[in-house]
Amino acid sequence: MREYTLTAMTSIDTLPESASASSKRRYNLFLLVVAGLGGLLYGIDVGIIGGALPYLEATSRLTAAQLSVIVAAVLLGSVFSTLFAGMLADWLGRKPLMILSGFSFIVSIPVIALSQGYGPLFFGRLLQGVSGGLIGVVVPLYLAECLAARDRGKGTGAFQWLLTLGIVAAAVVGIYFSYRVQAVASTADAATLFGFKDQAWRRIFWVSLPPGVLFVLGSLFVTESPRWLFRRGKKTLAHEALLRSRTPEQAGIELAEMEETAHTATAKRSSGEKLHDSLLRRKYVIPFLLACVILFCNTATGINSIIGYNAGILLQSGLSDLHAHWGYVIFTVVNFLMTMVGMMLVDRKGRRFLLILGTSGIIVSLVGVGVLFLRTENVSVDLSSRVQAMVSPNQELTLRFDRAEANQLLAAQGVADKLAKQVDGDRASLAIIYSYGDFTAATSFVRSDDPAALPIQITRASCVPANKVEAFFKNPFANLEAAQSAPLKIVKAPIGRVPDARHGWLVAFGLYVFMAFYAVGPGVCVWLALSELMPTRIRSNGMSIALVINQLVSTTLAGIFLPFVSKYGYSSMFFLFSGFTVIYFVVAAFFLPETKGKTLEEIEAHFEGKPTA
Repeated sequence: MREYTLTAMTSIDTLPESASASSKRRYNLFLLVVAGLGGLLYGIDVGIIGGALPYLEATSRLTAAQLSVIVAAVLLGSVFSTLFAGMLADWLGRKPLMILSGFSFIVSIPVIALSQGYGPLFFGRLLQGVSGGLIGVVVPLYLAECLAARDRGKGTGAFQWLLTLGIVAAAVVGIYFSYRVQAVASTADAATLFGFKDQAWRRIFWVSLPPGVLFVLGSLFVTESPRWLFRRGKKTLAHEALLRSRTPEQAGIELAEMEETAHTATAKRSSGEKLHDSLLRRKYVIPFLLACVILFCNTATGINSIIGYNAGILLQSGLSDLHAHWGYVIFTVVNFLMTMVGMMLVDRKGRRFLLILGTSGIIVSLVGVGVLFLRTENVSVDLSSRVQAMVSPNQELTLRFDRAEANQLLAAQGVADKLAKQVDGDRASLAIIYSYGDFTAATSFVRSDDPAALPIQITRASCVPANKVEAFFKNPFANLEAAQSAPLKIVKAPIGRVPDARHGWLVAFGLYVFMAFYAVGPGVCVWLALSELMPTRIRSNGMSIALVINQLVSTTLAGIFLPFVSKYGYSSMFFLFSGFTVIYFVVAAFFLPETKGKTLEEIEAHFEGKPTA
């Protein structure tokens, strides 16, 4: 009887402890889910434009420069928010900033989807970028401060994997609407197809709304960061926050460590102790410069531009609208799968090895894609003189580039240009580079086999800035007053052959190779390697500066992408990306130390020139 009573009492005593452990596991899992939703949202921020851009380009009447700015606006917004994310996280707290970042994303969707012009569309994309920049900083920061040490790797992994899954999800949404567009194209007239394409890109953005709502709801139910609460003097709340994910013993130990660190810092301040450690020392300058060069080159591989313009690139390479969207889906799946492979290899093979491997593969793939485009771009004819003759007396141009017009232009040009006979007017593309005075602009490529394509429209407003401020940023040496009355000049009007589907799939394969090597190398390693490179004293500010450089480069490349390829071709852009990646390879191979398995002190000693064990 006594044994029965003892057993029963033991079961009753351990039940609350077991229930408590189960509750903590559920809460830790909930934190990982919220982190994953943050990554998913960040991925959607980056990837959603890829599926929407072809329909936006076909229906919005925006110029190539304006479309490039719309793509780049997310990156520009991310630059602004990254600059202030750390300060806002310290001021508001981690949890409120997570809610704010999710709310910004939610608000951006109707602004974009309901926009009727360039201004609202730009503002919505900028707001979406602000959201992404905040999420990219505050979610990893929150996880590092809230998760127990054994779960931090899972949290980072959940954020990274769901980020790539967000890009996949955005591509899947795009392919769904591509099927819908194809179905409408086979049964409806051009006007109906145009209207459906206009609704398609808007609906693509609407579909991305639910993850933002779920992220905000999830953020409402997590606790504030215990370390932020402690630094604010709220020790009781910090202890309660720790107890939600840790045992009482673990919570007590971590709280004691916080108190000891705070006490040491207070003692140093009160005694007037200062660290006479110049920031110009070798151990600070060299890793900081390495970080800036690596982050510059990391985005100069063209990764964000290739993601954002992927469907458009595949369309121009010869794939149909449906196949181009399928190509983009496969591209994002490669990113997702190879990211997981990279995360499994990074602690086995090391950061430097994977960066060298990744950049080598990127160079080969980019050069291969550039050569494929160069072969087709060489078969093109400049029709600038014939297009110039079509300019109206008010110095504007409206040109519907369909099969009939393409064949007529080629037939007229063929008398003087034998190369014109190699271009099929039924499957041709045209872009026009034009100028008013000192200001130059370019249209996007238009295909003659697209029945829903808008006419090419060139007006002074599409090229000449509206004021002196805008004129300064577009061309600081230009004469704005002269451009406002200058005639329209057609600088170049290349009509080229749209390649066949085989060529398109070869380009797609080259992009898959690019994505695989990027994901397994720079995509996984760059942030980990740089966080280990930076000495503790300058890590926060140094990484912020390097990250801003990274995003400014990304914004610039995305902003010039369409005007650049209109003037110089896709091949030149891919060769430019490969040139930057060569620099990346040299830095990784000859200047970057391996940081795997080394303490931060050993890494600092390496940059200071001291021998390490």
